[in-house]
Amino acid sequence: MVELSYLVTDEAGIHARPAGRIVKKAQGMKSEITLTKGEKTVSLKKLFALMGLAVKKGETVLLKFDGEDEELAAAEIKKAMESEGL
Repeated sequence: MVELSYLVTDEAGIHARPAGRIVKKAQGMKSEITLTKGEKTVSLKKLFALMGLAVKKGETVLLKFDGEDEELAAAEIKKAMESEGL
């Protein structure tokens, strides 16, 4: 299992358009990928679950990757979040 903390820096937090692209990227991975904010954990492969967390600017989320491509998944999702400006 790979864990990654990520500080959200986008003024709008994790919002619909980039979230959709991140979810699509996650869906292409074999590993289970979750995102935790506070005490709530959701699958990063489910857009409505991710949007339901209402992640705001300045909040740190925990990403967990578990599966056969976990190292690749962690690198790809981190890169995607950075390129989206999150």
